Amino acid sequence: MKKIVIIGASGHAKVIIDIIEKRNEYQIIGLIDSYKKPSQKIMGYPILGKESLIPELMEKQNIIGGIIAIGDNWSRNKVRDVIEKIAPKFKFLPAIHPNAILCNNLKIESGVVIMAGVIVNAASTIKEFCILNTNSSLGHDSVMDHFSSLAPNSTIGGHVNIGAFSAISIGATVIQNVTIGMHTIIGAGSLVLKNIGNNILAYGVPTKKIKDREIGEPYLAK
Repeated sequence: MKKIVIIGASGHAKVIIDIIEKRNEYQIIGLIDSYKKPSQKIMGYPILGKESLIPELMEKQNIIGGIIAIGDNWSRNKVRDVIEKIAPKFKFLPAIHPNAILCNNLKIESGVVIMAGVIVNAASTIKEFCILNTNSSLGHDSVMDHFSSLAPNSTIGGHVNIGAFSAISIGATVIQNVTIGMHTIIGAGSLVLKNIGNNILAYGVPTKKIKDREIGEPYLAK
């Protein structure tokens, strides 16, 4: 069984570990985290060290790659960039829960995480490093651009476009034929009835723009 690492050691990592264990396709040798001390364990797996350790692990322990277990879209991108520079042959793998429902004619790119209960309907595209969290659904012919995310129980209609680095929060609904811009956050429980632009925080029923936001501005609770 090919060896991999999980990058990140938070609650998000625990969910991804569970997916990997259920699929039984790879052997997890440990976790990579820049903020937690080595030797700590997460669900029985040791924290090995920082990203700088990856080239050594590839050489000495024959790891082939791994999965970035970081929920924040911009932070996930920054970690990807670091790893690509120090370990160009590192493979970014998908993690797709066996209970997810994936319809026909999908395009799913590298590094995507799809959790339990997710439904992805026909002819949709999920670009690199997106997250579809528990019980979220993506309508037919929709596109999630790279590093975007759906939180638990969010619902996306057909022919929706979600821009790069944007996040649809818990329980939000986006009706059909809507476009969400880049780096935009749709708040929890919102109902999106029309297009939302770039770099915006918006929420409400119906959703309204609350303020502009900076690229990389945190949006997840610690």
